[in-house]
Amino acid sequence: MYYLQDLTMDAIARELGTSRSTVSRLLSSARDSGLVQVQIRNPLDTGPELEGLIRRRYGVDAHVVPVVETLNEAETLDRVAMQAARTIGPLVDSNAIIGVAWGSTLSAVSRHLTRKITHDSVVVQLNGAGNMHTTGITYASDIMRRFGSAYGARVEQFPVPAFFDHAATKTAMWNERSVQRILELQAKMSIAIFGVGSVDADFPSHVYAGGYLDEGDLNILATSDVVGDVATVFFRADGSSDGIVLNERSTGPALAELRRVRRRICVVSGVSKINGLKGALAARLATDLILDEATARRLVGMEGLAVASR
Repeated sequence: MYYLQDLTMDAIARELGTSRSTVSRLLSSARDSGLVQVQIRNPLDTGPELEGLIRRRYGVDAHVVPVVETLNEAETLDRVAMQAARTIGPLVDSNAIIGVAWGSTLSAVSRHLTRKITHDSVVVQLNGAGNMHTTGITYASDIMRRFGSAYGARVEQFPVPAFFDHAATKTAMWNERSVQRILELQAKMSIAIFGVGSVDADFPSHVYAGGYLDEGDLNILATSDVVGDVATVFFRADGSSDGIVLNERSTGPALAELRRVRRRICVVSGVSKINGLKGALAARLATDLILDEATARRLVGMEGLAVASR
């Protein structure tokens, strides 16, 4: 009545036999739940042009988030996370198996998810979160719980470390039936949602700042020309990952396995992650990309393009 028939709140209240304040609360609830979404088409918005360029160049569906240059990296992440949550919601259906990685970006996204009831859906953790200093259970489980609550889905955690000390230990654990159950769920994923970790990001990815890698590990990444990771699996600028010894100990899905997922949603915030993002795109890890405008301009070599919000 309000949005499609252009009735006033007073007219709606009379028709429904209720008060104007009740109508106002119902409209607010509709926006908060995501039932109603408001979009503003700015005539100066460069987002559609950037999205088209990214789609043609990298073969992904891009969603560019306008962000003013005066915002710091944390504020930019919050804006991107909010838009990512709104974009992801309509893509989640019943009977879905949703793979979710942990990290700073996905933690921010999980806080902005709006409720959408699905049936027989599962949220499965993509990689372990334990390290030498913490089990990682609280950090990762909070992210998984928010996704599960938003979509009414069962949550399956992956209670293993992010990296084993020895590749042989991983091989042995992967033969355990309790672990194989999680791996089988991951193999059936219909959606995977992840951020990109970048070695040289200004706002450090959780895997690089949270005690997961020691000095020896970081040296290995440097000598292997690693530019970033997805779900703690590392890759180079050309998208290759072969010969990176840390991947033999990582609990994240191999890049070839991730590419088999029908829909792969990558969320990136901050131009300092550009090298990691380019590597992820070279590896063809994403089908959908949600990123801030400045990073989008850097990605397609249009840094001088005027910011839409000016």
